[in-house]
Formats: sequence, C-alpha cells, structure tokens
Amino acid sequence: MFKKLVVAVAATLCAGVAAAAVAETLSGAGATFPQPIYVKWAEAYKASSGTAINYQGIGSGGGIKQIEANTVEFGASDKPLHGADLTANGLYQFPTVIGGIVPAVNIPGVASAQLKLTGPLLADIYLGNIKTWNDPRIARMNPGLRLPGIPITTVHRSDGSGTNFLFTSYLSGISPQFAHTVGASDSVQWPGGLGGKGNPGVAAFVKSTVGSIGYVEYFFAKGNHIPFALVQSRSGTYPQPVAASFAAAAAGANWAASDHNFVLLLNQPGANSWPITGATFILVHKEQKNPETCRAVLKFFDWAYKNGDAAAAQLDYVPLPLALKNQIRKQWTANVHAGGKPCYP
Repeated sequence: MFKKLVVAVAATLCAGVAAAAVAETLSGAGATFPQPIYVKWAEAYKASSGTAINYQGIGSGGGIKQIEANTVEFGASDKPLHGADLTANGLYQFPTVIGGIVPAVNIPGVASAQLKLTGPLLADIYLGNIKTWNDPRIARMNPGLRLPGIPITTVHRSDGSGTNFLFTSYLSGISPQFAHTVGASDSVQWPGGLGGKGNPGVAAFVKSTVGSIGYVEYFFAKGNHIPFALVQSRSGTYPQPVAASFAAAAAGANWAASDHNFVLLLNQPGANSWPITGATFILVHKEQKNPETCRAVLKFFDWAYKNGDAAAAQLDYVPLPLALKNQIRKQWTANVHAGGKPCYP
C-alpha cells in the first residue's frame, strides 16, 4: 500500500513538473511590426505569472512558416491570411493591436512631418520614376521647403514581411503602374534600392544613408529618431502618424462580417485617418496536441487584452475595442481545441 502511494505521489509530482515546464516558456515568432509591444507584454507577464514568452521578430513570412511547421507555439503576421490558406494548414488567426507604417527619410535639412508626399509620389519614388529629392513633382507638393538635389535611395524589406504586404498593397491600390510592375505581396521584386531585414534593418539603413527613404512601423522611426514624411489621406489631408490617426483608420472596420478576421485598414475615409494603417495578427493551430500549452498561449493573450492597453498606447499602437476583444474570446472557445476540448477559458 505504501509503495503504491509513493508511486502515485511521484507520478503526480512528475505531472506537476511537466505542466510547470510547459507553462514556463512559450515560443513565438514572426512580425517585427508588433515586436516592441510583444516584448513589453512578455516582460510584464513574466513578472506577474512566472511564464516566459520567447518572441523572435523574424518577419511575418518566417512566422507563418514556423507556425505551419509547428516549431513555435504561435506565429505572428501583419499580413492576414485568407480563409483557404488558414484551412489548408489548420490555422486560426486573431488581431492583437493596430499600428501605422510611415515613410522614414534621411534628407539633409528636412525634419519630421515637414515633407509631404502623396501615394502616387511614393509609388513613383519606389518605381524609380522620381530620382532626386528636388524633383519638380515633390517640390510642387512642398512649396517653401528647401529640398536638396541629391539622389533618392529607396530602402525596402529583404525578408518576407507583413509590413511589405501592407505597404505594397497600399501602393498597388494607388498606382496602376506599381500594381502591374511590383504588385502587392509579403515578398516582391523591387526595381532597385537597399534591402534591410525586419523593421530594425530598414530603420538602420535609412538612418545611415543620406538621401534615403524606407517604410517602417511608426515606433521604429520614432524610437530611432528618424524623420518621417506625411502621407496624404484619402480625404486630401495630411494627418500626423499617431495613435489617434491609426484609430481613425480602424473606426469603420467591420470585424464581425469579416472572413476569418481578414481585415485591411489601408486608405480609409476620414480626414484624420492615417492611410497606411494595419492590424497585426497571431496564428495558432486550431487542433493542438498539448492542452497545457494551448491554454497557456491563450491565457497570455487574454492577459494582454485585459492588462496591455496602456503599454500599447505608450508605444503608439492602438488597443482593440472591448467589443472586438470579447468577440475574439468567443472565437477562441469555438476554434482552438486540444483533445477535442476548448482551450479557452
């Protein structure tokens, strides 16, 4: 009897240790767009729960590949996947925060928010149709701004990237030539320029290259003290790229009617809407083998929904509305299972 009791206690302890090991570290990988807020959330979550979140910003394309291969507990992408792609790989996606992409520039004598660009001008710059900063088409948009006659060096993402997808989708919707020549995707063939890995790589190239322009999530321009240009909205205004402008772009989004949470927030109506706005998404398997890990992942994002808004706002992301968070929680119960049972709550 005593021997059986010892075995039972040992088994229980081993099971407890295994469960603790599962909850101790969770791995995720993907988009660099939300990397600052995921790192911030992870620090606070570990302090409150003891569970570590190991998130690697390797680009949306890498995150999609890793979750498809089951090498991470969750993937992250700024490019929402269509329902057919999700179904084919047994995946489910949900949004976490909303942010904006800005043209970061390194032009001598030009400070943040001084240079004004339109979507067609941005497209022509990246197509190589506009080659110098004092080109008459840019000068006409910026009367009174002294623009140097130096060559423009474009900087783009070298990796598969959701930021790439959002930026090229915006330009493709604005410029038929861009749509035909480059197209909209997470990985495209650029006509020229420098390629940087991740938002940090693009920001680093822009900061070190006089005459350059690159597209980065707003935090990476602000955090690296790189000037940014304003982009004309669909209404003809030039809003500042701040959280209120990202929120304005997201205000009309109909998530309830979306297919698999596929929502784009580009070039939305409204004088205050930043034109290159996007949500960022988490990818998880719908059917999972380990119930503890499955619950732990959703528990982290549930915590972030409840406790992470202030940190998101500090980093100029827009938290999701409460109604949308509650909608997503219902989706977790319906879509994410382990052993035939919901992982949430």
